Amino acid sequence: MTVLESLLFPDLVYLVLVGGLWLAALAMVAPGTGIPEVSAFVALALAGLGMLVIPINGWAIAVLVLGAVLFGLSLWRRHEWAWLAGSAVALSLGSAFLFRVEDGGPAVHPVLAAVVSVLTLGYFWVAIRKALAASRARPTIDPSAVLGQIGEVRTLLDPTGAVYVAGELWTARADRPIPVGTRIRVRERDGLILTVEPDERS
Repeated sequence: MTVLESLLFPDLVYLVLVGGLWLAALAMVAPGTGIPEVSAFVALALAGLGMLVIPINGWAIAVLVLGAVLFGLSLWRRHEWAWLAGSAVALSLGSAFLFRVEDGGPAVHPVLAAVVSVLTLGYFWVAIRKALAASRARPTIDPSAVLGQIGEVRTLLDPTGAVYVAGELWTARADRPIPVGTRIRVRERDGLILTVEPDERS
């Protein structure tokens, strides 16, 4: 390995490692396609091979773990920007000194480590917070809210057909035939099938 390669190799392994973590986070936030999962596995495997070649500073890993803990606290505690700032400092410091070199200095360029750490924090801040908010939020469309609403028959109900209720087409059934165009009221809901009856006020 040439001198130039020895200088660039830790930066390359570091970028591949961070890229794998980004892809792993994407796989957790938006699972299902399989592409982020496979890409994350490949990137982390390549980074692991590189880390077998370059010596690792144990204390730097501890600092990175501290940065991750501070980031987690920023999601759940008050004054999140203070926790986030501490996390940024810890991640930048731990990243810069992750790999051990003979002179004891940072193997990863400090500017690269700082920029990537800030970008990573921004990505996780947006993605994870949105994922948590989405998981906690109530569904915007509540199927039970259709009960009691007024709609219109779009295809003959005899005994099943289609009705238009609350801005959507539903499959519906009725106790007796109801012609097209009749105003109906939703009486019950069984899954995605409504039980309706003619609206007596029409």
